[in-house]
Amino acid sequence: MSEWQPRTGEFRSGALTLRYVEWGPVDAPPVILLHGLRSYAMTWEPTARFFSEDLRLIALDQRGRGDSDWDPACNYYTQAYVDDLEAMVAHLDIDTFVLMGHSLGGTNALAYAARHPEKIRALVIEDIGPGSSIATEGAKRIVHEIESTPTRFDDWDAARQFWRSKRPTISEQALNSRLDYTLKQNDDGSVVWKYDAEGIGRARIELARRPELGVELWPIVEGISCPTLVVRGEHSDFLPRSTAQEMSRRNPRIAWCEVANAGHYVHDDNAVGFLLALDDFFRKLKAAQAV
Repeated sequence: MSEWQPRTGEFRSGALTLRYVEWGPVDAPPVILLHGLRSYAMTWEPTARFFSEDLRLIALDQRGRGDSDWDPACNYYTQAYVDDLEAMVAHLDIDTFVLMGHSLGGTNALAYAARHPEKIRALVIEDIGPGSSIATEGAKRIVHEIESTPTRFDDWDAARQFWRSKRPTISEQALNSRLDYTLKQNDDGSVVWKYDAEGIGRARIELARRPELGVELWPIVEGISCPTLVVRGEHSDFLPRSTAQEMSRRNPRIAWCEVANAGHYVHDDNAVGFLLALDDFFRKLKAAQAV
């Protein structure tokens, strides 16, 4: 099988069966990829294909998304996601790795790194920082989107129009991917969500009402002990530029960059800019660790 072709696997985390996708040589340095709130493992396919010659890239369908089980208890909070990641790392018997996460996945990556600093060679955090999930216009936007999201669409055209209205800057390739992996068609021709939209949405709204259910990120940011890149979209409403700057000021191990022509969904909005930022970081990481 070509290293460009994805391989799938699954493992148990508590009572749930979770699925992951991987690309690249199995003996190459591993990179684990964590998607955002309403996303899925295959959102990382363009990223994984770009780096699959030299790296082993492993993308998790986090609980309730993609082909992973939904949680009957609707436990869609950081502690549960970190437990799932621990189970996958144990299942794959990975010693150390680079960990990358977007939005919710970035929070989960930071929380895991705080618990297991010995495991993390480097971190990449895409468009999230302390306060992002509570005190930004992007946080308000996401809650509004969740509250106003239909449970079904009459057809695929209606579903496409919905996602395009919510992601006006998304590339056509990324939009097609989102349609493929977040929705499915019923026998009557209607289109419904493939992921646990109700349970995940309810947990996200509860977090907005009760911030204490979340994770305080400033102490984690200040305690990071590995090289870290924070990637911000130029037009992000979720990670203020001032927050990215403050993260870097408080911890000299953190570098940050801004990708032009991108909002909160950086890797969907400007894949080329995102990949160039990652490639530069990985090259510097490789050079530093070769010394």
